Amino acid sequence: MLDHLQPGVLQGLLLDQVQFGGGDRPCLADCFLIGLHFTDSLSGALQALSVSTELIEEELKLPLETLLAALLEKKKDAAVEIASSGVLPSLAQVLRSRSPLSCQVALLVAEMAREAAVREPCIEAGLVTVLLPHLSSTDQEMLLNTGRAIGRICFDNSFQQDQLVQSGVIPRLVSIIRQYPENDPLVNVCLLALCNLADMDSAREALAEQGVAEVLTFQLKRAPDAERRHVILEILGALGESDTLKLQFAESGVPEALSEMIRSLQGGSDPHDLCSIKIASNLIVSLLLGDESMQKCFGEGSGVVYQDVLSWLQSSNTQLQLSGALAIANFARNDSNCVKMLDLGVVPHILTLLEQHVDEGDVSVQHAGLSALRNLAIPATNKVRMLEDGVTERIKSLLRSDMPPVQFKLLGTLRMMVDGHEEAALVLGRDAVLLARVMEWCEAKDHAGVRGESSRLLAALIRHSRSAEVVHAVAKADGVRHLISMATSEHVIMQNEALVSLAIASAIDIESMKEAFRDSELLTMLKEMLEDPVGAIEVKFSALGLICSLANSSVMKEELHSVNMKESLSKLTEHSNSKLASQAISILASLGDSS
Repeated sequence: MLDHLQPGVLQGLLLDQVQFGGGDRPCLADCFLIGLHFTDSLSGALQALSVSTELIEEELKLPLETLLAALLEKKKDAAVEIASSGVLPSLAQVLRSRSPLSCQVALLVAEMAREAAVREPCIEAGLVTVLLPHLSSTDQEMLLNTGRAIGRICFDNSFQQDQLVQSGVIPRLVSIIRQYPENDPLVNVCLLALCNLADMDSAREALAEQGVAEVLTFQLKRAPDAERRHVILEILGALGESDTLKLQFAESGVPEALSEMIRSLQGGSDPHDLCSIKIASNLIVSLLLGDESMQKCFGEGSGVVYQDVLSWLQSSNTQLQLSGALAIANFARNDSNCVKMLDLGVVPHILTLLEQHVDEGDVSVQHAGLSALRNLAIPATNKVRMLEDGVTERIKSLLRSDMPPVQFKLLGTLRMMVDGHEEAALVLGRDAVLLARVMEWCEAKDHAGVRGESSRLLAALIRHSRSAEVVHAVAKADGVRHLISMATSEHVIMQNEALVSLAIASAIDIESMKEAFRDSELLTMLKEMLEDPVGAIEVKFSALGLICSLANSSVMKEELHSVNMKESLSKLTEHSNSKLASQAISILASLGDSS
């Protein structure tokens, strides 16, 4: 190659060619030499190519080398000058004819296409079309130059990239990596091309058919540097959005390869390695969103990936802690996994992790850890065991948090802990410190989610404990007014939870409730619910349940009469829903009017 020849040397070679030229027709070298006399070597080479009417290798070689030298030496505006000179069709003709100069032309086009301004002219000249067949070459240098040229021309051009996929470029790229796995420059070019195409649905389908997971896994394991790792991880991330490929990745050992890579990089401080750890651990979490791939990685608790995830919880790397907690939350998407993980002792690791971040810790880690605990607490058997293990007591340390996302998730986790679990509801419902903090959060003006979850926890404590102690504690903490406010929520599920808890509380200890009922004008609110023409049927049922509970109290029965509740109930006796009508008739009877 003449990549580094000096202009004087090139001129000498040209003079030699002139001296040995023959025939009546002036040869291209003569034209080129004339060009040198009047302009620089680049202009002469372009002139030589532009007067060519035949593809004569001997006459084309030197001008091509001159153009390439100008590009490799980063001559200013060389690429634009070449593209605008009118020689691109000639270059396309060389590639189309599969001339011995094709490799040199492909390299020339690749160097030109570094400049964004020349890419569209290259496309218009048909260079992409004539380059594509060369991806079937057995010459690795030709493959390298062709891949670079196509990749640069089509970079950031979605239409051309789609055309490439439609032309069958995906199988060729994968095949090249398979054929020449040790040729790092060639592998890099193919991986970069796949990276640019991987976001396209059509490309993902083609890659799934090619079994690309095995190829990427092999290359990830032998990646010589962070740059190669990042390209592979980016491809895996884009492809991992497909459920089909998630499973293919799991079956091909991608998660295990990612875990192995993380293990090899842990403990260092190199920014590139830390970046690889972050991308890889996030990718594993993403792959666990597929049910089948998640189960394969879990391996009944003995899977390599699951074991590595447990070690992440104990890592000093905050990113790995976060990914570990998120991964556990993903593993805990079915009851059998949740029970198995409790057997294997995952909960203490999560609690320890949460405690590390209580004061000025990482909000994301706390949020993820609580998500994991919440999912683990869903099976009824786990609730009992987690209570026995002191989970509720230990996570209450997070009550100190001033971060709304953590508060929100903590409340939801505690609510899941007491769901259907009387003992847990009793323990938490009698905790004055917890109730005081929950009352503060019920007043959170800037975070509706925290306000809503606080009220829902209060309702859950009453509903699941059905305890006079809990009712009295909630009333003493001034929680009744928050439950009444919750009953007017725009969310039907929250309205029902509030009304049911108020009905239970009234039946247990009306004396603790009646003052708050009067202050909030609860009975008027219930009348409006019953008479609302567009109100949800289930809300009317819950409202009737509360009214029925109040009707059993002599004090509240009088107040029901004073607001003329019978009138609202009478209207419901003719409701189209027979069960609702029947309930209204029954309550009327208890109020002393059976008509």
